[in-house]
Amino acid sequence: MRAFIIRGLLQSLIVLWIVLLIVFLMLHMTGDPADVMMPEEATLEEVAAFNKEMGFDKPIYVQYFNFLFGHEKNLGVLRGDFGNSFYHNVPAMGLVTERIPATVILAVVALLVGLVIAIPAGILSAVYRKTWIDHFSSVLSMAGQSIPNFWLGLMLIILFSEILGWFPTSGYREAKSVVLPALAAGLYATARIMRMMRSTLLEVMAQDFVNTARSKGLTEALVIGRHALKNAAIPVVTIIGLELGGLLSGTVVVEVVFSWPGVGWLVVESIMANDYPVVQAAVALLSFMFVGVNLSVDILYAWLDPRISYS
Repeated sequence: MRAFIIRGLLQSLIVLWIVLLIVFLMLHMTGDPADVMMPEEATLEEVAAFNKEMGFDKPIYVQYFNFLFGHEKNLGVLRGDFGNSFYHNVPAMGLVTERIPATVILAVVALLVGLVIAIPAGILSAVYRKTWIDHFSSVLSMAGQSIPNFWLGLMLIILFSEILGWFPTSGYREAKSVVLPALAAGLYATARIMRMMRSTLLEVMAQDFVNTARSKGLTEALVIGRHALKNAAIPVVTIIGLELGGLLSGTVVVEVVFSWPGVGWLVVESIMANDYPVVQAAVALLSFMFVGVNLSVDILYAWLDPRISYS
């Protein structure tokens, strides 16, 4: 188990290093960073002074070293310092961390809504296989994986905000403000968890120990509740963790549609304002969160099923 965790940590560190490399190259992929960051009316002297201040006049490998470990007043991204926002003139990472709670709330509520729908639907679909319940659940699952969340968000706003007036179209302070964004963001996760619950439960229900439990006279409810669900839970727990990671790092479109003040909306605003330090900080932090959740899921999976840690 210890070797499994160490191996997972090393793999995560490699992924995070690649992420930081991509974040560093974001500015250089478009050519001269000064052309992107400086206004069009900037003089050559101002551009030269900017390049010197930011260290862009140095060789690329020196810039990368300074990016990681800092230079002059900058402490480096390994200490969480991505520099100041060009637009707000405050630390970029501070702006991002201020928006993290909103994104976490949206992701967690979306996942909880998905679980409330997906787990019972997946169980019923497996128990009543090839009935109208199974067919209906399959249609819902396919629709959930096919419908774009921005389109669903717009439809939810039109129906429940504009026509019925039940929920606000935007905002963050009221509890009911999270309902529509959570439904839009959690649709895909709901569909995936539902399909995983169904397929895993069907696989377990076909195994010998389940048939043995039936032969002992146990009711179908007891067979499923005591034996089948317990063994079907491990893959479902894994997919739940992965979906949480995806929701934490992938709610950009939903946040924009509902004006939800999370990290995704901040990234869009920063891209439009050419505020690259904020974009870099947001991409790095969301990637760290995603990798951290995935590593936690792998460790939990190995703890639930010790065979994984030795394979």
